[in-house]
Amino acid sequence: MRILAIHAKTFSYDIVKPAIEEPENINDDLKKEFENVLVLFTTIENSDDVDIVNNAIVEIDNLIKQIKPTEVLIYPYAHLSTDLASPVKAVEILNKLYDVASKSLQVPVYKAPFGWYKSFKLECYGHPLSELSRTITRGAAAQRKPIEKRYFIMTQDGALVKPEEFDYSNYPDLKILVDKEVYGKELEGGENRVNDYSAKFGFEWEPMSDHGHMRYNPPAVVLMDAVARYSWQVAKSLGIPVFRVMGTNMFNLRAKPVYEHAVLFGDRLYELEVDNEKYVLRYAACHQQFAMIKDWVISYKDLPFGVFEVADSYRLEQRGELNVLFRTRKFYMPDLHILTRDLSEAVEVAKKVQAKIHEEAAKLGRKYIALYNVTEDFLRENRDKLMEFVRNENSPVLIAVLPAGIYYWVINVEYHIIDNLKRPREIATFQIDIGNSRRFGITYTDENGEKKYPIIIHTAIIGSIERYIYMVFDTAALMEKQGKVPYIPTWLAPIQVRVIPVSKEYLDYATKVYEEIAKHGIRVDMDDRDLSLGKKIREAAMNWIPYIVVVGQREVETNTINVKIRINNDQRVMKTEDLVKHILEEIKGYPQVESTLPERLSIRPVF
Repeated sequence: MRILAIHAKTFSYDIVKPAIEEPENINDDLKKEFENVLVLFTTIENSDDVDIVNNAIVEIDNLIKQIKPTEVLIYPYAHLSTDLASPVKAVEILNKLYDVASKSLQVPVYKAPFGWYKSFKLECYGHPLSELSRTITRGAAAQRKPIEKRYFIMTQDGALVKPEEFDYSNYPDLKILVDKEVYGKELEGGENRVNDYSAKFGFEWEPMSDHGHMRYNPPAVVLMDAVARYSWQVAKSLGIPVFRVMGTNMFNLRAKPVYEHAVLFGDRLYELEVDNEKYVLRYAACHQQFAMIKDWVISYKDLPFGVFEVADSYRLEQRGELNVLFRTRKFYMPDLHILTRDLSEAVEVAKKVQAKIHEEAAKLGRKYIALYNVTEDFLRENRDKLMEFVRNENSPVLIAVLPAGIYYWVINVEYHIIDNLKRPREIATFQIDIGNSRRFGITYTDENGEKKYPIIIHTAIIGSIERYIYMVFDTAALMEKQGKVPYIPTWLAPIQVRVIPVSKEYLDYATKVYEEIAKHGIRVDMDDRDLSLGKKIREAAMNWIPYIVVVGQREVETNTINVKIRINNDQRVMKTEDLVKHILEEIKGYPQVESTLPERLSIRPVF
């Protein structure tokens, strides 16, 4: 905050015209003429927050004691800095400054309206203290205070137990989550095989970008595309209407709902400046979907319905916590927002979301451990509804109780796996949001013709695209730890079938087999390189190809193929059409994504 303080014999101003789209309202009794006044030309900077106000009051009070004005005027003035805060933020801090000054200073305090071009006349006293400048910064004591949480374990019969009093004998995974969240226990860590698998399938950091941004080689593109398409299928499977949208990834902090939502989200924001305007890169699809939905004409008959987008999202994660796939600074979030009439309907729909979250984890052979963040008022007034959710979980849950009104939600559930290094990793989530419909102006018309604000469910049913893939790879890492052959589901494998001719003389038959498989949309390639058969098979196995097809003299003579199946290490002789039928049945219900690689290995570079 920058202040130019002028002790004026007389000061007056007139309002000319708006300087921004939504200037502050002007009161009819606004005072515009002053005598013996300390005029505080005040600029709010981008790094300021409301915690700076107390420091400013100390400086202003010292000035008043020295020059003894009879009144004080806080005059918004954008010309003392080039690093301006957004208008919404500036108004918030200026109003806080006015409120605190009015209560604590010994002279009357006034404030000129923000967001208007104004003309003024000033007659300065001219004494040594009549013109002073101040730069106000936050002291160490003014840093953001951590939110106090109270932790409990809630059992499936609704009992609340203090974490230190709970018996974890039958719930070792819950104990791991509690140790991290409640006690801040540093987990042992170690070599994570997921990192090796990520490299194998083409997931890498981009060294020429901001650290924490990834690049995706052709095999990785298949996984990303397949999971993104699958997330849309999952959203549609909830049994409610779902609309798919697309939008931009940056929003102006000048917009009040954008600024307020950003403040509630927290510190992990990417901000940038374009044409002297401050923007925030979205950290989920909320901004875009809410900005669109507020313009829709919605009836109670339309509810509930969902809005979905696979949103490129940006969070300024701490550099030391970055981890390929799991914690990145740019990621893709399959964000679904479901509008409901009221809290009761939101709870019922959220139960369907909860069931779907568990169903999708189970398809990968995983079980979630849940952390429930709830507000004091929700726990007090809706404990029965909370118990309904907890009864549907795999085990008792960890509950963190927060003060009411801090966030826009009343319940925020995080679903964690315990990974191959015995660490909790959040994958899926849902929230019940009671604040953003009002903040963004989203309404529906009820049966009586009245405008109402819907309750909004936020959910990423399978987690972010990258975190879902992390869970897939982590599942493979657990297999490897158990002495099993690791694999990923066939629907996700970048190449599902590799055809390998024993030698070049069987290339024509191999091509015929390849073409028969490819026409069914199966991702298949052919190893036509001049290498030994053993080397080709070993390389296919190293690349986790689910079905390795070898063709030679016997296969040509019998019009068959020799197939090695990775999932069970089985080897079979069959007809090509039988393999196709088997694979199509295995991947039924999952998206068929086209290959990102040329069909012949002989023309591929090494990446």
